[in-house]
Amino acid sequence: MEVAVPLLCLAATVLVWGVLWVWDSWERVTRPEQAGLPGGGSRTLLVTAHPDDEAMFFAPTILGLARLRHQVFLLCFSAGNYYNQGEIRKKELLQSCDVLGIPPSNVMIIENRDFPDDPDVRWDPERAADVLLQHVEANGITLVVTFDEGGVSGHSNHVALNAAVRTLHAEGKLPKGCLVLTLQSVNLLRKYLYLLDLPCSLLLARDALFVLTQREVAQAQRAMSCHHSQLLWFRRLYVLFSRYMRINSLNFL
Repeated sequence: MEVAVPLLCLAATVLVWGVLWVWDSWERVTRPEQAGLPGGGSRTLLVTAHPDDEAMFFAPTILGLARLRHQVFLLCFSAGNYYNQGEIRKKELLQSCDVLGIPPSNVMIIENRDFPDDPDVRWDPERAADVLLQHVEANGITLVVTFDEGGVSGHSNHVALNAAVRTLHAEGKLPKGCLVLTLQSVNLLRKYLYLLDLPCSLLLARDALFVLTQREVAQAQRAMSCHHSQLLWFRRLYVLFSRYMRINSLNFL
C-alpha cells in the first residue's frame, strides 16, 4: 500500500501533465498564427487532381488558411471524367468551394488530354510543372499546397502533382519567396482513428498543423456532401472517420 500511493501520485501527475500539454498544443494549432507560414493577405494555390480532393483531403488546410486571412486559389488538374461525369463534377466542385470560402473566380479546372482522370495513367511531371508554373506566375502565388510523394491515397495522379512541384522547386523555377507545403500521408490505422491520432499528430514533427473545430468539421462535411456523385457508402464512412476531414499535417519542401 505504501508503494502504491506514490505510484498513483506519479501516474496522476503524468496524466495531468499530458492533458495540459495536449491542451496547450491544441490551443497553438487552432490559433490563427502558425510559425513559418506566410501572414495575412498571402495568395495560396491549392493544387489537386480531381473534384472532391479539396474537401476530402484539404478542408482543414483551406479553413486553417482562412484563419490566416489567405486568399486561396484552387487549381484542379482534371474534371474527374473517369466515369463520364465530368460536367456534373465540375458543378459539384464549384459548390464545394463555395462552402469552403473559395469564390468561383479563384477556381481553375484543367481539361486536357495530357491529364486524364485515370489511376492507371501517370501524368508527365514536366508537363504538369509547366502548367502549374503558369498559374503560379499569373496569380502572384506565394504559397503552393499539394500532395506529398505518397499522394495520401497512393493515387498516381496525386503522386504526379507532387513530382511536378518538386521539379519546379528543385530547378529553382518558382518565383522568389514562393513556398511549398505538402500534405502528409499516414498509414491506414492513423487515417481512420481520428481521436486516437490527434495526440500522435501533435507529437510528431511537422511544419504546419491545422485542426478543425467542431463548427469547421461540419463545414468540411457540408463541402464534401456537395459531391453527390461521389458519395458511395464507403466515402460516407470516410467522411465520418477520416482524419483528413479534421486534421492536416503538412511539411515544407
